[in-house]
Amino acid sequence: MDIVTLARFQFAMTTVFHFFFVPFSIGMVLVVAIMETLFVKTKNEKYRQLAKFWGNIFLLSFAVGVVTGIIQEFQFGMNWSDYSRFVGDIFGAPLAVEALLAFFMESTFLGLWMFTWDRVKPRTHVIFIWLVTIASMLSAFWILAANSFMQHPVGYALRNGRAEMTDFGAVIANPKVWYEFGHVIAAAITMGGMIAAGLAAFQLLKRKDKKMREFFMKSMRIGLVVTLFGSILVLGAGDAQMKALIEGQPMKFAAMEGTYEDTGDPAAWTLIAWDNEREHKQVFGVQIPYMLSILSYNKPSGSIKGMDTVNKELVKKYGDRNYYPPVNVLFWNFRIMAGFGMLMLLVAILGLFFTRKKKPILYEKRWMLWVMGLCTFAPFLANTAGWLVTELGRYPWTVYGLFTIEDSVSPNVSVASLLTSNIIYFLLFSGLAVTMIYLVKRELNKGPVLDDDNHSGQDSMDPFDKGAFTHE
Repeated sequence: MDIVTLARFQFAMTTVFHFFFVPFSIGMVLVVAIMETLFVKTKNEKYRQLAKFWGNIFLLSFAVGVVTGIIQEFQFGMNWSDYSRFVGDIFGAPLAVEALLAFFMESTFLGLWMFTWDRVKPRTHVIFIWLVTIASMLSAFWILAANSFMQHPVGYALRNGRAEMTDFGAVIANPKVWYEFGHVIAAAITMGGMIAAGLAAFQLLKRKDKKMREFFMKSMRIGLVVTLFGSILVLGAGDAQMKALIEGQPMKFAAMEGTYEDTGDPAAWTLIAWDNEREHKQVFGVQIPYMLSILSYNKPSGSIKGMDTVNKELVKKYGDRNYYPPVNVLFWNFRIMAGFGMLMLLVAILGLFFTRKKKPILYEKRWMLWVMGLCTFAPFLANTAGWLVTELGRYPWTVYGLFTIEDSVSPNVSVASLLTSNIIYFLLFSGLAVTMIYLVKRELNKGPVLDDDNHSGQDSMDPFDKGAFTHE
């Protein structure tokens, strides 16, 4: 248990837990915005009820996301002070814009949306939730602009041992930003739709009241449409980001495919494998001919550099050290991400087919509802796996080609302090997770207010009001 390992574990723990809620809130607010837009267009009160009910779920994810984000930022100064000094000039601008523009806009219009249901016209009120949706995506953009500099540094100059910004435009025009942004937002859209559809399925398993069942049936249909749209976007964005790695981060790409030696032409794709990372060789693997060439170049020809070749190139360019990332972790997490992504696409297509008006059999088949309900957890697993691939594949760098992990750790932290803070954060995150699950479950059990003439009591959704998520 050395300092670097403990610091890395803490960063991974805080980032993964925070990333549970970032795409959750981005995707869920989009679902809510669509529901309220349908209310404005159709004047159907049921869509208003949908927007209010799922809006409560969104508020919970937003609140927990803010708390976990603060903790994540705090540990940069605590455990990674040398890294903060190195990139502070670069990170300062996008993170300041995120806080002063995007988050300020998001929180302001969220407050207006929460407290003005019967105080402004519906056409005005729906604008508030769409502005929250846009702001949440803008917030993600500025965070990813900072992260993309770590993946592909641009617009900087090295002065006095620090990376100093020379071109802000280059930082936000970084091609890595747009690959990451497209992929993250598409995954968030998928997550919002899948959570709405999955939680609705769990409710249909136990709800007998006709009005309640109709409410959650409609929720599921909207959720599945959003999931289908997001899943298609994920396919396109993920494919583009993967292809960009061939030139931009060839070691990460080769590790994702478990390829130590240069492939032939055409290149076979490894479906499953296990690697001996110490000896840098594959223990076993099941390969599909031509497939890696097709996935990489959209044609049945073309070869890929193996990790051994890339490592030699990196040694020549940056100096003698080990540039091999954790291969098995990257290989399997990439397949977990892609596998659950395809699963959600399939579930969305079949779900919409089996809930069509002519023969909506899904609503009555308990095993189908169970499958749909369990898919609630699929986007959490896919997003976590994808984020691990993104971050671990950059090893041994914090800023690719410029700054290593060992250089980044705070010089004044100790094993004891890191171990203590890891335990505290773990307990805190566990408590937040339990609280979040409890409140979401409580809100689901309470259900929506379906009395159209008695909805005024739900108009102000104040998360600090002790009655906000309970019965009056």
